[in-house]
Amino acid sequence: MEMKKYKLSEICRIASSKRIFESEYVERGVPFIRGQEISDGSILDPKPSFECYISQSRYEEIKEKYGKPNKGDILITAVGTIGNLCYLDKDIDFYFKDGNVIWFSEIISSCDGKFLFHFMKSSYFKEQLKYFMIGAVQKALTIDMLKKVEVPLPPLPTQQKIAAVLSSLDDKIALNKKINTKLEAMAKRLYDYWFVQFDYPDKNGKPFKTSGCKMVWNEVLKREIPEGWEVVEMSSVIKQINTGLNPRDNFILGNGKIKYITVKNLTEEGHIDFSNCDLVNSESQKIIHERSQIQKGDILFASICPLGRCYLIQDSPEDWDINESVFSIRPNIDRITSEFLYTLLREAYYVKKMTQKATGSIFKGIRINDIEKIEIVLPPKEVINAFSKKTLPIFNYQLTIQKEIQKLTNLRDRLLPLLINGQVEVGTNNSSEFSHSGNSVSSPWANDMEGQVKVEE
Repeated sequence: MEMKKYKLSEICRIASSKRIFESEYVERGVPFIRGQEISDGSILDPKPSFECYISQSRYEEIKEKYGKPNKGDILITAVGTIGNLCYLDKDIDFYFKDGNVIWFSEIISSCDGKFLFHFMKSSYFKEQLKYFMIGAVQKALTIDMLKKVEVPLPPLPTQQKIAAVLSSLDDKIALNKKINTKLEAMAKRLYDYWFVQFDYPDKNGKPFKTSGCKMVWNEVLKREIPEGWEVVEMSSVIKQINTGLNPRDNFILGNGKIKYITVKNLTEEGHIDFSNCDLVNSESQKIIHERSQIQKGDILFASICPLGRCYLIQDSPEDWDINESVFSIRPNIDRITSEFLYTLLREAYYVKKMTQKATGSIFKGIRINDIEKIEIVLPPKEVINAFSKKTLPIFNYQLTIQKEIQKLTNLRDRLLPLLINGQVEVGTNNSSEFSHSGNSVSSPWANDMEGQVKVEE
């Protein structure tokens, strides 16, 4: 197959944005995109819950002078969580944070935009990014460096077929993510109904507070809570809080197959993103595990920004461990359950309380003893058990869906080099069908993928 290599600068225009100062923010107006509003590998929602806006007049002024992202353009996060991508499949009026997001536009006619988008999600592209990052404390991408990245381009019809196959997988992944988002919302609504509004089922199965059951004044919280409930410090309901280990003077990153989880791998939706993990070997894992002691039933907690992201460990963590920015919180099962503690730690009220206790000049974080001193409202154990009985099937189903997402993601990532190299060919009648062609590996980055995807002869 004919394939040429291009520098990224030869394929598209690469730009950042005009700097916007906080003094220019307004209460309502044109959405202002930051890196955290871009979810890796997914299409940007046209109506996300933005926190920042600029005025329409300021936006029009910038748009006229610098342009704006349009349908078919690509965005990539350049600071913090680096490499999260967004393909714009429609025109949306928004602006984005200077330096935090880099914008690819004016893609040449011989390059399919969606093909380029999928290439940028590939492990090969992300491997190149590691060599183009700057910064000692906080890594960042620069436009000048990105211009040097190499992109192999097959003929345009082949690009379009490849993009169709991978986009089909993306659609399935996106659907599963929507299902998990709805499941997460169900668990949150149940928690709010039971433990914020206090309308958990009473002994007759009726909503407690609405039915007029007895509420008592709590002097600590300065509000009423159900009779028989307590206000206690977090330390009284957790067995232990541990952290992982920093590689410095302890072990070497990038040597092995054990996934090394950091804050950046904990998602806002309550999952672990295993697709962009550092790796360690089994000997390093033993050293890390002596400190982390993670096990099924523990809750992982992001101790630095984005502080408060959590993950409920539902399977024994055999091929991964955590670094020192991730806390592992183990519930005291005599008093609470894992499901209750996980949902409580994600509740906005407690995230706000812990955020207020965070300290630090560069990366704000919370200390273990500050978490232990957080005061929580503790229901009777039988109420907590009833809540877990209701939510456990939700969390189990979420785990099943998340495993399917991971399998689809792995398949998508493994298919890309094989499709580009011609080892796997797209069916002519159905873009979701592909077959093995028997061609030898010639792509400089497909060699590592050979044999990892089973295809029909």
